[in-house]
Amino acid sequence: MEEDFPRGGTTKKPSESKKVVQRAEVDNLFQVDFNSFIFFCIWLTVNYLFSFSQNVKEGMLMLGCVKEVTDFEVMVSLPCGLQGFLSIKNICDSYAKLLAEQLDAADTEDICSLPHLFHPGMVLRCIVAKLDRTKRGSLSIQLSVNPKLVNKSLTSSSLKAGMVLTGFVESVEDHGCIVDIGISGTKAFLLKNGFASHALCPLKVGQYVTCQVEDVKSDSRVVHLSVNPVTIAQACAETKQGWNLTNLLPGLLVKATIKKVTKHGLLLDFLSSFSGQVDVLHMEPGQTSSYTEGAQVQACVLYSEPSTRLVGLSLRSHLVQSGTAVDPVPADGDRIGEVVKECRMTSMHHMSGAMLELPNKTLAFVHSNHLKESHEPANENRVFAMPTHTCRILDFSPMDQIHFVSLRKSIIMKPFFRYHDLQAGQIVEGTVSVLLNHGMVVHLSDHIKGLVPRTHLSDIVLKNPEKKYMEGMKIKCRVLSVDAENKKLYLTRKKALVDSSLPLFLSYNDARPGRVSHGYIVCIKDFGCIVRFYNNVKGLVPVHELSSEPLINPEEVFYVGQVLKAKVLQCDPEKDKMVLSFKAALEGKTEDATKPHFDCEVGKRVEARLLKKSVTGLKVAILPDDVHALLPTMHLSDHMSNCSLLWESLQEGDIISNLYSASHLKILTKKPTVRWSMEEGLFAKDFSEITVGTQLFGWIKNIMSYGVFVEFPYGLVGLAPKSAMTDKFLSDATTAFQLGQTVIAKVTNLDEEKRRFLVTLKNSEVISPQGDTQTRLINGLVYLLSTKLQPVLLYPPILIQSLVMSEGFREVIPQEEFKMCTHVNNNFLLAACFSGVNLTEAQKVTAVVLHVDILSSCVHVSILPKLLEKKKSVKSKHTAMVQFIDKDFAVVSLDNTAQLTVIQTSTRLNDVFLSESEKLKAGMTLAVEVIEPSCEEIQGFPLVSWERTAPKRQRTTSENQTGSKGHCFGEIVKGKVRTVKPTCIQVTLEDGSAGSVHVSEVVEPAEVCLGSFPTSSVKVGSMITARVIGGREASSHRFLPFSHPKFRYTISELTLIPRKSLEVTTDPCVTGTVELLAMITDPKDASHPQKLYKLGQAVRARVVDVTPHRIVLSLTGVHKLEKGSTALGIVTNIQPQVGLMVKLPFGSNGTVAITDLADAYKPNPLDAYMFVSASENMCLLSICSSRLNPQQEKPVKDPEVLSVSQLKEGQTIRGYVKSVGEQGDPCCRVIFKSAIPSILVLSIDKEEDFVNLSLLPEDTGKPDILPESLGLPLRLIGEEKKKHDIKNTRKRKLPEGEQKKKNKNKKAKTDDSDSGVEVYFREEDDKEDDVKSEVTTTSAGPSRLQVAAGFSWDVGLSSLKPASAAQDGDSSDGEDQDGSTKKKSRHELEQEKKAAEKALVQRETELMDPSLRPEDAAAFERLLLASPNSSLLWLQYMAHHLQATQIEQARAVAERALKTISFREEQEKLNVWVALLNLENMYGTAESLKKVFERAVQFCEPMPVYQQLADIYAKSDKTKEAEGLYKTMVRRFRDNKAVWLSYGTFLLQQGQSDAATALLQRALKSLPSKESVDVIAKFAQLEFRYGDAEKGRNMFDKVLSSYPKRTDLWSIFIDLMVKHGSQKDVRALFDRVIHLSVSVKKIKFFFKRYLEYEKKHGTPQSIQAVKEKAMEFVEAKGTEAAN
Repeated sequence: MEEDFPRGGTTKKPSESKKVVQRAEVDNLFQVDFNSFIFFCIWLTVNYLFSFSQNVKEGMLMLGCVKEVTDFEVMVSLPCGLQGFLSIKNICDSYAKLLAEQLDAADTEDICSLPHLFHPGMVLRCIVAKLDRTKRGSLSIQLSVNPKLVNKSLTSSSLKAGMVLTGFVESVEDHGCIVDIGISGTKAFLLKNGFASHALCPLKVGQYVTCQVEDVKSDSRVVHLSVNPVTIAQACAETKQGWNLTNLLPGLLVKATIKKVTKHGLLLDFLSSFSGQVDVLHMEPGQTSSYTEGAQVQACVLYSEPSTRLVGLSLRSHLVQSGTAVDPVPADGDRIGEVVKECRMTSMHHMSGAMLELPNKTLAFVHSNHLKESHEPANENRVFAMPTHTCRILDFSPMDQIHFVSLRKSIIMKPFFRYHDLQAGQIVEGTVSVLLNHGMVVHLSDHIKGLVPRTHLSDIVLKNPEKKYMEGMKIKCRVLSVDAENKKLYLTRKKALVDSSLPLFLSYNDARPGRVSHGYIVCIKDFGCIVRFYNNVKGLVPVHELSSEPLINPEEVFYVGQVLKAKVLQCDPEKDKMVLSFKAALEGKTEDATKPHFDCEVGKRVEARLLKKSVTGLKVAILPDDVHALLPTMHLSDHMSNCSLLWESLQEGDIISNLYSASHLKILTKKPTVRWSMEEGLFAKDFSEITVGTQLFGWIKNIMSYGVFVEFPYGLVGLAPKSAMTDKFLSDATTAFQLGQTVIAKVTNLDEEKRRFLVTLKNSEVISPQGDTQTRLINGLVYLLSTKLQPVLLYPPILIQSLVMSEGFREVIPQEEFKMCTHVNNNFLLAACFSGVNLTEAQKVTAVVLHVDILSSCVHVSILPKLLEKKKSVKSKHTAMVQFIDKDFAVVSLDNTAQLTVIQTSTRLNDVFLSESEKLKAGMTLAVEVIEPSCEEIQGFPLVSWERTAPKRQRTTSENQTGSKGHCFGEIVKGKVRTVKPTCIQVTLEDGSAGSVHVSEVVEPAEVCLGSFPTSSVKVGSMITARVIGGREASSHRFLPFSHPKFRYTISELTLIPRKSLEVTTDPCVTGTVELLAMITDPKDASHPQKLYKLGQAVRARVVDVTPHRIVLSLTGVHKLEKGSTALGIVTNIQPQVGLMVKLPFGSNGTVAITDLADAYKPNPLDAYMFVSASENMCLLSICSSRLNPQQEKPVKDPEVLSVSQLKEGQTIRGYVKSVGEQGDPCCRVIFKSAIPSILVLSIDKEEDFVNLSLLPEDTGKPDILPESLGLPLRLIGEEKKKHDIKNTRKRKLPEGEQKKKNKNKKAKTDDSDSGVEVYFREEDDKEDDVKSEVTTTSAGPSRLQVAAGFSWDVGLSSLKPASAAQDGDSSDGEDQDGSTKKKSRHELEQEKKAAEKALVQRETELMDPSLRPEDAAAFERLLLASPNSSLLWLQYMAHHLQATQIEQARAVAERALKTISFREEQEKLNVWVALLNLENMYGTAESLKKVFERAVQFCEPMPVYQQLADIYAKSDKTKEAEGLYKTMVRRFRDNKAVWLSYGTFLLQQGQSDAATALLQRALKSLPSKESVDVIAKFAQLEFRYGDAEKGRNMFDKVLSSYPKRTDLWSIFIDLMVKHGSQKDVRALFDRVIHLSVSVKKIKFFFKRYLEYEKKHGTPQSIQAVKEKAMEFVEAKGTEAAN
């Protein structure tokens, strides 16, 4: 058939066609809009069909017919049942411009809307503008009729006379109109006389016209058109007009020749060389026999796709013949949704669909997807062979003039298909779609949705409806009203209305006087309440009919939305008026008695058909009367694990047998035990039949903390208190039983008055029937075997072979290797038991099936050798081992027989397992007794009874100790974190026991940051290693300290802190802790302190500290550190500038200076030490042996120098280089890596505390340690120095730049920075030839700060100048540099050094000041760790980056801040958002600012964000943007007074006084009337500040004239007049105020202000005048004023 339908043109693309066939069929045929259905017509090409709907592309041209027109959108019917939507913005450019102009003019009355331009049945040329997929997966086609797109393939040069084009009226002129045909460079004109007789006359701008080209002039720049319908209808496209596949337009008539005829359609040739297809839907009915090869026909182009060279044609008369119109509705009326029977299928089109003939001989088409259910396989031959069919009409296509129907039973059986099928008062079920502010949208079907108003979400008004309703939830509603034409449906969820059995008032004719119905209050007035029913039927309840008691204010008693019974007193259907009464409804009886409901006989055995499945149960119809009843899921079996399997196996329409009615409420049960009890008569029909001691079979109805309620047949309910539920101690009643569990109960107590009774469920007090356990087991397995799923608990021991993928418990079995179990579905997982068997990868094993879990698709097998042996016969008694547990059932193996069987995990109905140890576990040994060696009911396996047993073997003492549960004190354990709470962490240890970690035992107390949460550092599910430090009592969870060594805890108290400490007890409730440094005196014992102290050893300890739960002790005899005391320490850090950082006992830390490491100086003194961790709280330490043992007689090699007085001239000492100054030699006792052999003391100035030292070899007698390459000058002394000084006085001073250069040359290299030791050099002058150094000690200068790290001392002290020196230096810049410099005296030099030292100390203080702003990113990060919620710190961090123009880094900091700051800190987050908005406003784009703003509105309160952005715009002079934002704010927050005031302030600041006045009027209309006075007063104040003061004064005058007693406004008015008005006006205002009719107290206040004003601005005469007025007032008021 390849030649039957080649693609249009000459080339064929079979590869594309194959891809089309392989696409999955789209099952959803409905559009997003209601009653919008899409039909997918598949074209036959070569050996397969071309799916037209699936290959619709953007840019494809189609012919469409208007189906429905709304104000903003046109629904267009397209070929092959497709539907598209034409938006108002896709008409044409002239119409869009006209709309914009009319909207700007705010004159919406004359807007030419879409219904004026389009009408149903109108044929359009369309182009696919956009393709979308809706949320439900259906195709949404957005169309356009813009001529620029439709005629885009035409050019001005291709226009020929006779062409039929479409366009839109662009403008109407005097002699005609200009038509937009979308061709650039060409003007199309339609003469007035050319459309005078036209049906559309007069034409409007935006009018769609189909016209014919009459004449082409001026090189195609001008085209004359005509709109004669007769001429256009007869115009055929011709070859000479230049039509081709590129510019071919839909709607053109062409003369064609039939090339090929098949049962699926035709292939035509047209325009001499082009090919097109005619689908079976577009062949004229009744003329198919006349279509023969070579026949000439007239066809209409339906669609064209230039890229695929596809052209669709139509031969239907309504598109081809002239004078015919497209009918938007069928001739036999609207039949959508109708179910039609006795339909005959006339033809079947493979993969496309079938043609049906309805009983009235009308043809209909059914798509191939609707020939079957969505989940069923396709069988077209079977469907075609059926003689008749029942279908439901889905839609009518005006373009195809045919109905589309469906044969799906699920669609045919739907109770409603359109809005017309719904009626008010009807009970419906739907799915929650979305929650809105005004209500909830509920979908009843794919294309029917309704709204539940917010007041109808519940019987009461819900503040948080999202907590009750979630998307996808199934709910039951009642229809309040339905408007089918506008597709509006209103529903209610009020339980009182949904469950009401009273008559419904659907119209005023239903509300006859005397009838009572449920209604809801919609309005409450002083004269009564208005109550609404269904279909907007409403009536008035007068105030005297509201209650039997008189009511003054009905709003205090009733509320809007309240559901009440109302009785009709009067009703006038003609006037739609009704008078109701609440009072009469309560007192009287209803007119119509309720109908007797069906009474299902309790205990009767029935059969039922399954109607609908829900999670909680099955809705069934009792046969044969189809009475509806409910079969709860928990009533499907005695075994709760079977209920879900049975529920899965049942399908709608199945017949369920062996059902019994359990109560009058039409509740059915299938529980075998309950059924047996009813057959045996072991039940009570009424409370009167119950006596104490009666034993009944029932099920758990409800579980409470104080007990469980047990329900029995006939609806009787008894309570089993907590104490009567089990023979064991029960702490939590909610964990003992499951809802729906079958139990045996014995009545223990009766309350005749309240008709209540108590029962007991204790096994010791109830008697189980003989053989109950085995009967329940057989019933449970038989029930499972009877289901369709057949989830057999035990397969016969089928041996399977599988390749071991990896050693573990789960592996995927390849499909081909699992064919031995043909009844098991594909993709099952294998769960194999590998215990006791060594496996290697790729090893083949043989296994036996233990259990097949259908729900989880898992097969459980075992490869134990003893189970794979040959079966042996069973004896009467065996020892069995549990191989597998599945909730209510267990698989066991009988010893040495290779036999498997199944048992129940509980032997009695009322068994309660309170702990894991009581439950059966795999590997447990049982003693079983064989009742029946081969039981047919359980597939031939042995039927056994069992009881627990244990190996009878005497255990040794050591086994008893080690085998007991729990953990010893100090034991290191591993576990998995179960839960993390703010104050503790719950841990499941490796042996299954529980453990707890207190919040104080998570991290070291010293490492806890203020405001942090220590437990948050541990994640749920993580593995931890902890140490046992105690335990807790199982019942009260009271903390238990450790006692004797063999004591073990079942609930362990743990610690995560890996510290070495000793636990000491003095009392069972008192525990002490001894840290490592407080328990040893010799450093050698630090690595193994356990050797010194054994568990249980008595020790003497000293108390160091006491905490609420623990005491801190010391075993060394020392409990605190004092100056001079000796203690052990741990090195925590090494700093070359300082020395060692040491951790001391009792939580202290200290520093060992490098000079205190030893009594003798040596090279690299710090290399012998290692550090452990960081430390704080420094103390000054020494580890010199002379200080640790002052009594030693061994002389010290390098004695310690504590003051200058200990030094002598000529003495040789040693030290460390501390730093190298710019003006002197290396100094004494400074920290440096290399040791100095010796230094000679030259001289000592005790008054100034200066020491002159020498490193010269001739002084020390040692080799020179400073190389000559440094170029250091010699120091001159004595007469040589004097001569040199006299010589230098005649020399000019060197320029400053050269001086610095020479100073640099004199510097010696240093490896490390200064540590802060206070010895430095001084230099008398800076001359190159004469350098003299003097030294001062620390006693003379201020104390330097000890900084551990983070600060560099490598800057010389001379570089720090005091403020005065810096100023002098600046002011001398302009002075002559050639002048000689006056030599400074020694006192002046000393003052400079002291000032420099003071500046250095100040700098150190600033660095240690926490309030100082950081200078780098590291400092910010350090501060943010301490204060992560401080927006100020985050903003400073952003500013730090912005100063360096690091915009992206600033953005990143802001994003981090938003993620880090707690969600509770709303203001802090808002501050960051505002900063980010500022950043984007200054450095970002408008788009980035918009995105940030939208995010901020989403995460913060919208109003402050809008206000902040408006302020940002205003401050950055973006007036237009600010004004636009304010307009949005007053629309969105129209009830917020602050928004109007803010907008008014902005307008007045911009000088727009008139606009502010208009805004005030708008604000008064939008805000409540009580706010009017304050708003006017605020605007008046704004006028005073930013606008016209006179205008503000007039506004105050008008307000105060109406509200003269508002003294607060008078006071504000006076303040503003004093500031902005003249004295005359102010005095006149005061005179008005003091004559107001207000209280005496307020008049006194204004007199006082008047007098103060005159004292400040007036004269003595004016002051006296005020006093006189006050006296007159006092005299007039008399005694009242005087008091």
